[in-house]
Amino acid sequence: MIKRNSERKIDTAENMFGGSGKVSFKRIIETPEELYGKGRVFSVVTLEPGSELGWHVHKGDGEFYHIISGEGEYSDNGSIVTMLAGDTAFCPDGEGHSIANRGTEPLVFVALIVYK
Repeated sequence: MIKRNSERKIDTAENMFGGSGKVSFKRIIETPEELYGKGRVFSVVTLEPGSELGWHVHKGDGEFYHIISGEGEYSDNGSIVTMLAGDTAFCPDGEGHSIANRGTEPLVFVALIVYK
């Protein structure tokens, strides 16, 4: 199966998890069944400058962020870390995280949520 980039659905959300600004999600998968029931999100996420995904806690799953481009201010269970292209963060079940774009360029990363 091949999925063309030009055919992928893009969703947008404002103030996600109480964060500021707009977030766009280009779905790599459309349904959790494409992950054989092992997860529910696999998307390329773009945060414009000044935008953020607010703090949220994972319950029954964990989430990876893999930075493709830009610079992000990542809260790893309350500890703030700068993330750059090539960096990967994981938020396990029961812990929380957020990410903000404090830079001048879009922050682009892959988000993958897997079930515990």
